[in-house]
Amino acid sequence: MATFIMLFIAISVLILVHELGHFYTALWLKVKVEEFGFGFPPRVFSKVKNGIRYSINALPFGGFVKIFGEQGEGEGSPESFASRPARHRFAILAAGVLMNFVLAWVLFSIGAWVGTPQVDDESSSSLPVSIITILPNSPAEDRGLRFGDQILEMRGTDISLRVEQEKDVSDFVDGFRGEEIVMVIKRGGDIKEITITPRARVPDGEGPLGISMGRLTTSRVAWYVAPLVGAKILVQTFMAIVGGLWTVVMQLILHGQTKTAVSGPVGIYFFGRDVQALGLSYVLQFVGMLSVNLGVLNALPIPALDGGRMFFILIEKIRGIRMNPIIEARAHTIGFALLILLMAVVTYRDIAHIFS
Repeated sequence: MATFIMLFIAISVLILVHELGHFYTALWLKVKVEEFGFGFPPRVFSKVKNGIRYSINALPFGGFVKIFGEQGEGEGSPESFASRPARHRFAILAAGVLMNFVLAWVLFSIGAWVGTPQVDDESSSSLPVSIITILPNSPAEDRGLRFGDQILEMRGTDISLRVEQEKDVSDFVDGFRGEEIVMVIKRGGDIKEITITPRARVPDGEGPLGISMGRLTTSRVAWYVAPLVGAKILVQTFMAIVGGLWTVVMQLILHGQTKTAVSGPVGIYFFGRDVQALGLSYVLQFVGMLSVNLGVLNALPIPALDGGRMFFILIEKIRGIRMNPIIEARAHTIGFALLILLMAVVTYRDIAHIFS
């Protein structure tokens, strides 16, 4: 329940910040804003101030902004979105994406000041040995081991070993391939005993358990340096996400399928659960990453997304005439339906993976 609440609040904030970008840019450009809502209808309460309706709605998830002229109405009015030059419409649409990147930068900067997680490369470190990565379809994944789990002890038949180095785990596991052992781990404040069977036959490039190990530490910087570190993390995260999307697209084009893991709401929930157990700095990094993801995805030239609407504006500038509003509306409707279908497929794969 705690993970659900954390994700609910985090995603709601990401959506609200995104919509605030549209809202304030529209006001700055003197385009009429009809409503700014918290949550989604039906409406529970509203108040009109300076011609704008501010509402609280029954579905308390994220929010929305309703701008006059978005659907092409009021084209003759100077306050209408539809009557504004392309650069104004483009700026209003792009502002939502930009705000997600700004929010991510703020979160990464705070995280850098509070402390960002990293792997300690010192072999003599007194920090506990922790799980860093877990490979898909491995014994570790099957038994529910998580990122950040601290490995305290390994137990086999008539033998017990206190873990002080990564090599202790590797050597112990090698001696019990195909046999059941017990891993004593620390997760958050809890001590757990995990029964697991190392693989007798190990796939190339993988270990018997399917994990990599290291020592997790926290790196902190001074508050005046944090914004620079936050900007660096933002760029690195952006490049990683764009690179991952490019890989998925090329795999789909060349092979008709992708080997890259793509997670939907269910996958995000389980990843968020693991991150939450590791503390504030990890949560800040996680929410910052989600914010960059939301910004990148919204910028894609897919109808129904901000990027799709911006793409139509670019086509308009190139052609010198506006797109037929009926054709554009149909494209957005089809794009929205395809996005819902894609989300359903990804969610199905997440659920199927859990029970496989």
